[in-house]
Amino acid sequence: MTVVKTSVRNFLAHKGRMALSAVAVLLSVAFVSGTLVFTDTMNTTFDKLFASTSSDVTVSPKGAAAADEAPSQTGMPESLPASVVGRVEKSPGVKSAEGAVSSMSVTVVDTENKNVGATSGAPTIAGNWTENDLRSMEITSGHAPRGPTEVMVDADTADKHGLKLGDELRTIVVTGDLRAKIVGIATFKVTNPGATVLYFDTETAQRGLLGETGLFTQINVVADDGVSDARLKADLAGSLGGTYKLQTQKEMADAGRDSVGSFLDVMKYAMLGFAGIAFLVGIFLIVNTFSMLVAQRTREIGLMRAIGSSRRQVNGSVLLEAVLLGIVGSITGVAAGVGLAVGLMELMSSMGMELSTQDLTVKWTTPVIGLALGVVVTVLAAYIPARRAGKISPMAALRDAGTPADGRAGRIRGAIGLILTGGGAAALLASTRAEKASEGSLFLGGGVVLTLIGFVVIGPLLAGFFVRILSTVVLRGFGPVGRMAERNALRNPRRTGATGAALMIGLALVACLSVVGSSMVASATDELDKTVGADFIIQSGTGQPIVPQAQKALERAPGIAHVTEYKMVEAKLTTPDGKTVSEDLAAADSTYAQDLRRETVAGELSAAYDKDSMSVGDTFAEEHGVKVGDELTVAFKGGESAKLKVAAITSDDVSVDKGAKYTSIETAERYLPAEKVPKNVIMFAAAEDGKEKEAYAALKDSLAAYPQYKVQDQTDFKQDLKDQIGQLLNIVYGLLGLAIIVAVLGVVNTLALSVVERTREIGLLRAIGLSRRQLRRMIRLESVVIALFGAMLGLGLGMGWGTAAQKLLALEGLEVLEIPWPTIIGVFVASAFVGLFAALVPAFRAGRMNVLNAIATD
Repeated sequence: MTVVKTSVRNFLAHKGRMALSAVAVLLSVAFVSGTLVFTDTMNTTFDKLFASTSSDVTVSPKGAAAADEAPSQTGMPESLPASVVGRVEKSPGVKSAEGAVSSMSVTVVDTENKNVGATSGAPTIAGNWTENDLRSMEITSGHAPRGPTEVMVDADTADKHGLKLGDELRTIVVTGDLRAKIVGIATFKVTNPGATVLYFDTETAQRGLLGETGLFTQINVVADDGVSDARLKADLAGSLGGTYKLQTQKEMADAGRDSVGSFLDVMKYAMLGFAGIAFLVGIFLIVNTFSMLVAQRTREIGLMRAIGSSRRQVNGSVLLEAVLLGIVGSITGVAAGVGLAVGLMELMSSMGMELSTQDLTVKWTTPVIGLALGVVVTVLAAYIPARRAGKISPMAALRDAGTPADGRAGRIRGAIGLILTGGGAAALLASTRAEKASEGSLFLGGGVVLTLIGFVVIGPLLAGFFVRILSTVVLRGFGPVGRMAERNALRNPRRTGATGAALMIGLALVACLSVVGSSMVASATDELDKTVGADFIIQSGTGQPIVPQAQKALERAPGIAHVTEYKMVEAKLTTPDGKTVSEDLAAADSTYAQDLRRETVAGELSAAYDKDSMSVGDTFAEEHGVKVGDELTVAFKGGESAKLKVAAITSDDVSVDKGAKYTSIETAERYLPAEKVPKNVIMFAAAEDGKEKEAYAALKDSLAAYPQYKVQDQTDFKQDLKDQIGQLLNIVYGLLGLAIIVAVLGVVNTLALSVVERTREIGLLRAIGLSRRQLRRMIRLESVVIALFGAMLGLGLGMGWGTAAQKLLALEGLEVLEIPWPTIIGVFVASAFVGLFAALVPAFRAGRMNVLNAIATD
């Protein structure tokens, strides 16, 4: 009980000093808990949606796309004949069956030609209104569509775009445009995560979405009373044979859950990864806090030892304080995590993915995980300071408190740090010389871990060297105040090294990702300059195929020398070595050889567009022993098999169309039924000489009625690529900001405890004439130099990681190394402001000290 009382007393006595460490634990636990609550809520939302939209058993074509697959590039989903509905109705155990039509290959625009479809990545779905839809929706305004000029929309879309009854919508599909007025608005009974849904009458949906009446994309089957879904599925299998795909409601829900599960898993583990980084940075803050508290209580602990406390009791007392810190930080962190999850839901809603707080899901495992992580990490971080406290002898009661026992890093620590750093550097170097990316990635990962640990271990040695350099540049101009700030930073190299290391981790990742991102943009730009000959690129930002009416509009644009079609055709290839592999063939016009310059290893690429000819990449050719002149058996999906002659082997030393296999559109059309020929996924165009500007404007005008497509020249395309990578990096930087916030708290904590430790010294300085303003400036300068030290280590380490990563990725086409110096310099300068900000409160408190009381402090 004495140990417990002592621990509680010390914890409460130093609660102000513990507060920042508790905030570090809080932030880290909040990120973990918030991530778990957010992803669990997303799962609950989608589970409810999938369960409510599925009938007891669903019958669909064998070749129907799975929930996580992209829509068919033909622009029309797989279908089955309406006569199957009758066969299903006669099957035992069936209460009712109705045909349904559904397609995601649609774009919807309003009278102002603005896209009213989903913008969050959720699909835009068009179909017919059925009895099954009443399970998940109810008509809250107007009525269901009754003819070809009527359409019903979901209430979320109507609210978002200001749509009302009587407004006209144009639905763009491969068969043409469907123009209809809104006659009804239906509201989801469960949360709609952002999809746009339109309903037509059955005949209009069939003709517009499937090309003809008498077809459905699926049949919704309701079981008789007392008949289970599994039994109904078995009976239907007996009636229909193996011709169609049969799924129970649970299987449909599971398939839907799997379709979003991969996305949620990526989000979940990415966010947990950043939470782990925050935990790592928080460890330095906790270690620093307890190390300084132990140093300041040296005399107190010596007295405890003198009156009979054992090493074990002293050690246990410090660890118990860590447990209390972990509990307080974790409990508040779990609560903050729920708030963070709600905030993420609001953010997603503002981006178009609607999530309701009514579905907020907090499983019992979430607070348990948060509490366990927070306490365990805090105790582990406090273990070394606790051991150091246990080693304090009773004679320490005769010494001044706060005398640092680790002014210089020990030789053993330095040797270990140098070995780890050297080993990590060797691993990074090995990754740059690897012949395969898979092998090099192991060296890269090992190098990153070893150099990071090495820099942390060797930090105290580096602190003395780098702080002196930084002080020469930054502090010497401030005279005696600057020199005192330098000496304060050098007084305890281990503390300065640990504080700088906390900031180093976040900035190292920022620098690494900046180098990789800039190199990706530079490499892609260089590759485009070398290989892309087309003046213009036309494609959809959402992956929708280019509908025939848009293609005709493009081809009519004036000032165009040629327009190139480009389709992706699914096929199975049987190679000379007898192996059959599933591959996509790029079916294009012969002008594509001008639009994309590809180096050939053997043969002539232009010959690949001859009748019954094709090309392969050199990697595929080497793996399967394919040579120019060989014939491959190509089984076109949904069509016939053909013997195609390999007329060219192209180099795969590219990033654009890497590994592509080319053939002509005429060849693909020869072996595919007309309805199975894919639509263009992208198109290219070249302007007539001297008419680039006119052609660019003409192409944009020709597609004005089709807002889902973008016309880009090479400058636009490069900027779009840069923006996409920039947006991704900004998200990552935002998440890394959590680790940097924790690191800033570490600087604040270090300075605050350092001020307490130097109370008497500060009083003496004030007594001999140091003004409050000079005192505050000294502390701010000390903070700035510590922050710049951490930034110098982090940015240097990150650039090394990024350079090694680029050299490894050069095997995959990332051949240009570009260091984003403006970003690196900007982050370094911003670190100085971080240091200034971190010192505001400690400097203010130091400036307010009473001189006499400070001198009298023991």
